[in-house]
Amino acid sequence: MKQKFRAISILKQNWGFLALMLLMFASRSSLADWYHVPTGSMLPTIVEGDRIFVDKMAYRLEVPFTDIEVMEIAKPQRGDIVVFNSVKADNRLVKRLIGEPGDTVAMQNNTLIINGNVVHYATSEQPFLQTEYLDDTAHFVQFTPVANARDNFEAVKVPEGHYLVLGDNRNNSADSRYYGFVPAIEIQGKATKVLMSLDAENYYIPRTERILVPLT
Repeated sequence: MKQKFRAISILKQNWGFLALMLLMFASRSSLADWYHVPTGSMLPTIVEGDRIFVDKMAYRLEVPFTDIEVMEIAKPQRGDIVVFNSVKADNRLVKRLIGEPGDTVAMQNNTLIINGNVVHYATSEQPFLQTEYLDDTAHFVQFTPVANARDNFEAVKVPEGHYLVLGDNRNNSADSRYYGFVPAIEIQGKATKVLMSLDAENYYIPRTERILVPLT
C-alpha cells in the first residue's frame, strides 16, 4: 500500500515532465522526426552522418504510436525523398521516389525510362555526377563504377498502393532493385532538410556547411 501511494506521489510531483515527454514522443511519432543517415546510398544529396528532418505529416496524419491513418494529406510524388520502415530490408531507409502506382519503369545502362519517356540527364564537371530530371525535380545522381552494378532492369509496372524507390548513389544503393516495391503504409514521411551533420572520419566535427541545407 505504501508503495502504491509513493508511486502516485511521484506521478503527481512529475506530471508536467511526464506530460512533456509523452507529447514529445507523440509528436515524433505523428508530426515530425529526425533520422540519422549512416550510409552513403543517397550520395551526393545526403551524406553519411547527416541528421535529416522528416515531415511525418507530408502524406498523412496517424494516431500516435500506430500506423492507423486519421487523414490523408497528400500522396507521395515522383522525386520526393521518402523515409520508410522496410519490412523486407528489416531496416529504416531513405530513398528517392521514382515510380508511382500505375507507372511503368525500366532502366537501361543507368538511364531511367518512365512510362515510355527517357529521363533527361545533364553532365557535370564533377566526376561520376549527373543531374537527373524527374518531372519538376532536378537533382544530382552519382554513378560510381562498381562491379556487378544493377544498372539495367526490364520494364515493371508499379502496383496500386506501392512505390518504386532508388538511391541517388545509383550503383551503391540497396533499394527497389533488391527489395521490390515499397508499400504505401511503410512510408513514414518526407525528408525535407539536413538539420546537422557530423563527420565520423574527422572526430565527429560538425559540417557547418550542411546545417539546414534543403533536400531536393
